Amino acid sequence: MKELKNSTQQTSKAVKKFNRRTLLASGAALAAFTPVAPMFVKNAFAATSGQVNVLMWGEYLPDSVIADFKAKTGITVNHTKIGDNGEIISKMKAGGGAGYDLASPTNMRALQWENLGVLQPFDMNKVTNIGNVNPGMVAVGERDWNFGNKGSHWLPQLWGTESISWRTDKWTPDGLPSFGDIWEPNPGIDGAFMMGRTYSMMTGCGIWMHHQGKMDFWSSYKDEETMRKNWEIITAYCISKKSNLVKFWSGADPQKQGFTSDGVVVGQTWDGPIVSMMKAGEPVAYQTTKEGALAWVDGITMSAKAENIDEAYELINYSFTPEVGGLTINEIGYNSAVIGASDHYTDATKAISQAVYPGDTASQLNPWPPEPPWFADARAEYANKFETA
Repeated sequence: MKELKNSTQQTSKAVKKFNRRTLLASGAALAAFTPVAPMFVKNAFAATSGQVNVLMWGEYLPDSVIADFKAKTGITVNHTKIGDNGEIISKMKAGGGAGYDLASPTNMRALQWENLGVLQPFDMNKVTNIGNVNPGMVAVGERDWNFGNKGSHWLPQLWGTESISWRTDKWTPDGLPSFGDIWEPNPGIDGAFMMGRTYSMMTGCGIWMHHQGKMDFWSSYKDEETMRKNWEIITAYCISKKSNLVKFWSGADPQKQGFTSDGVVVGQTWDGPIVSMMKAGEPVAYQTTKEGALAWVDGITMSAKAENIDEAYELINYSFTPEVGGLTINEIGYNSAVIGASDHYTDATKAISQAVYPGDTASQLNPWPPEPPWFADARAEYANKFETA
C-alpha cells in the first residue's frame, strides 16, 4: 500500500507539473512551446493502401482529420467509437486485444491495464515525431505505463478537463462556478441539473466537500478503508439530492442533448462537447470551477494483437504534428498534447480557451490520481447505489 501511495503522489505531482509549466495563464494550452521536430509535410509518409483499426473516444478523430490522413498516406482509419474507459477495457479484454491496433485509455488507468496482457510496448524508434509532444506528458507513460520494464505502453494524445457547464440564457454563476452549484443550486437554477457519468459527479461532489472542510477527499486514493469512509458520506448526500437530477450521461452527445433538448440548466461535463457548442453559437458556457477542474490526459496504446503495425505508427506520427494537433482541437474543443498545436488554433478557439480558463486558473487543475482495480470496483459499487436509489 505504501508503494501505491507513493505512485499516486508521484503521478499527481507529475501531472500537476505539466499543467503548471505548459499552460498559459490565459488557458491556451502549450502555446509557450515551440516545435522541436520538422513540421508535417504533405506526402512525407510513404504511401500505403492499408488500414488501421482504432478503438478511440467518439469525437477524437473528426471526419476532416481522417480524410486528410487518408489523402496523405492512403491508409483507411476504421474508428470504433467509445465513450467510457470501462468500455475500452472490456472490448480489449474480450479478445485479448484482437481486432484493434490502437486504443485510447486515460492516463490514470495504468494500474487497471498492467496485468491484462492486451498491450505491447511501443518501439520508440518508430515514433519519429515524439519530439513534438509535451515531455511532461510523455514521462507519465514512461513511468506509469512501463509494464514489466519493457518500455512505455502509452503515449499522450489529448488532454481535457471536467467542470461545470450551464445555459447562459437561464443562469449566471457568481464569479467562477462551483461543483457545489449542481448540489445546492440557487433559486435561479430551479433545481435542474445534469451530472454526467455517475462516478464523475460524485467525485465533483467530494472535491466540493473537501473545499468546504467536510472531508479529506484526496485521501480516498490512499487505501480502501479511507475511500469507503469518504464515499459513504458522498453517496448518502448525492442520494438526498437525486430529485434534482435530469439525466446521467455517457459520452459526448448526451451532454449536448442535455442542454438542447432535456431541460438541463447546469451540469458537470467534459470541456470538449460544450466548447464545440459554444463555437456553434449555442447559449451554453463551460468554465473551470473555483475548486479547480478535474484534468486528464487520454493517450494512445498499441494492442498486443495489432495486425496493422506500420499503419498504426503512421497514424501516430501524423497525429503528433502541430498542424494536425491544431486542426483536431479546432474541430473537437479539447486540448492537444502536441507542442505548437496552439499556433494553429483559430481565433475562436483561442478566445474560448481564455474564457474557459480565466486568469491563472489553468495552473490550478486537479489531475485524476491513478486508480488501482480495488478503487474502480469500490467506486462502481457506490455509483450503482446512487443510480438505483
